[in-house]
Amino acid sequence: MKSSTVNKVKGKLHQASGKVKEVTGEAIDNNEMQIKGKSEIFEGKVQEKTGEIEQVADK
Repeated sequence: MKSSTVNKVKGKLHQASGKVKEVTGEAIDNNEMQIKGKSEIFEGKVQEKTGEIEQVADK
């Protein structure tokens, strides 16, 4: 699998994991977990965009 595809998939997984942390943090009223979740969502978006850029650059 190309690195661009791997980055896009891993980015989506990070976003999903971050969303779970964020929602769990809200449910148990844990601000630290919410912040970690939001941070992981952001990291996932960056990784996904990196994969998209790599894909365009390979063409």
